Amino acid sequence: MLGALTAVSTALGHKAAGRVRTMASLPLRVPPPAALRRPLSVPRQLLLGPGPSNLHPRVLAAGVQQTISHMSKEMFQIMDEIKQGIQYAFQTTNPLTLAISGSGHCALEAALFNLLEPGDSFLVGVNGIWGQRAQDVGERVGAQVHPMIKDPGSHHTLQEVEEALVQHKPVLLFLTQGESSSGVLHPLDGYGELCHRYQCLLLVDAVASLGGAPVHMDQQGIDVLYSGSQKVLNAPPGTSLISFSDKARNKIYTRKTKPVSFNLDIKCLANFWGCDDQPRKYHHTVPVIGLCGLRESLALLAEQGLESSWRQHREATEYLHGRLQGLGLQLFVKDPVRGGGRGAGELPSSPVLRIGLLGCNATRENVDRVIEALQEALQRCPRNKL
Repeated sequence: MLGALTAVSTALGHKAAGRVRTMASLPLRVPPPAALRRPLSVPRQLLLGPGPSNLHPRVLAAGVQQTISHMSKEMFQIMDEIKQGIQYAFQTTNPLTLAISGSGHCALEAALFNLLEPGDSFLVGVNGIWGQRAQDVGERVGAQVHPMIKDPGSHHTLQEVEEALVQHKPVLLFLTQGESSSGVLHPLDGYGELCHRYQCLLLVDAVASLGGAPVHMDQQGIDVLYSGSQKVLNAPPGTSLISFSDKARNKIYTRKTKPVSFNLDIKCLANFWGCDDQPRKYHHTVPVIGLCGLRESLALLAEQGLESSWRQHREATEYLHGRLQGLGLQLFVKDPVRGGGRGAGELPSSPVLRIGLLGCNATRENVDRVIEALQEALQRCPRNKL
């Protein structure tokens, strides 16, 4: 019997080797791209739009580190330090705090994939693109989505939210703190308490505002908060930050159905990020170098201090608003819901110009640069073509 098996194995081995040789002998039909034979060319740009922002030199230096194993104790140490940095930036003590391997869209999906089940009532504040995206994702997971639609440049009042909570009895409310499509800075005080009064969780998008405007996750009763790496934090795009309150965690851990995504399953990610006090198990290969950059950006924020960072962005924003008005432009968003390192000005024929002063780019010198460029453009461009 053993001899027969050996003979069969040998025969199959010869056939397999023959197939490999046959495949290897096929001609290549797609040539090497000519563009990849040239050196990489990346221009130097001053990024003063709504994001991404320029990398801080220390973050840039972290990007040239050699990759290490994603399962090494050194990588776990970096991940633990990132968690602590997120807790500081969010002002939370939530154990379930981690980074997502993906942009802010991935953090939004991680929140909705894990918190919503088919048929759940989901209330969405829509006053710009990010509310629209939350509405879209909620519909894709089968939730009963109820959008509260406001004109761009405005926000949802506590009274409007309470009326919608009474009418729709949602399990989750979505609000955007920093609506980068219009420059609105949505107030957050009182919304968490209001949601909890109606047995509803509060989910807040702080991608464009974290570090540039105050947010106090625990004190403001926010159940899920997420942000991105590429705005005020001055880190490379591709990672995002998220934290869940105990109430939100309980909803996730008592689901009747599995989340629609394995990659964004928070129970798996919680273990991988050391949030459940269990031995860590492999889930996916994290972007090691991207996380090194994120760690440095959070370290820079901790060194500067949140209050100092908020003040820097407030002063730069006020200076920008004054310079824009000095050109005869109107501000698109009215007080008190604008700021956080962004400005939106209306040109004479009504298009909106979005300007971002994010992280280390939030300086008076950069405001002067963009105003000088804008002033020159306005002088050169006929009014009927603005």
